[in-house]
Amino acid sequence: MSKRFICKIYFKLRSESMKKKYVELEEIKTLELYKEVSDYVDSLIDEATENGALNDPEADNEYIREIGRTGRMCADYESLYMKFTNLKFKSPLVISIENEMEKRNLKQRQAAVLLDVKESTFSQIMTGKRHVSMRMAKRLYKEFNIDPGIILEFS
Repeated sequence: MSKRFICKIYFKLRSESMKKKYVELEEIKTLELYKEVSDYVDSLIDEATENGALNDPEADNEYIREIGRTGRMCADYESLYMKFTNLKFKSPLVISIENEMEKRNLKQRQAAVLLDVKESTFSQIMTGKRHVSMRMAKRLYKEFNIDPGIILEFS
């Protein structure tokens, strides 16, 4: 007997204990129900992992079908009723500039004067709304000693 065959038999014996919930449910319409179904999906994933039902990527079993069915309902609810904002992150160049400003105890206006740019231009660079020009890149290197590799990669 192959190892895969033995695993299938073992899983089949263990999977009979799976208790389905929300069998009649077709759509999630409330936040409370969404939370319940989401918790159910999490518990199914934990149980399926423990039982070995997720070991074979090609598998098609009760757990996978039930996780898919309820997970799709959660995803549908999220797309209809939940607003997710995109994560914003600061570029390493902006972080390097901020670190240098902090070391020197400079405000944005003072840094702009030191770098010989308008305060509004510097503000746009710091918020990612404007790219760093070659002239500005040279000033960042000379005045703030920013790593040239960071300047080149993130400007």
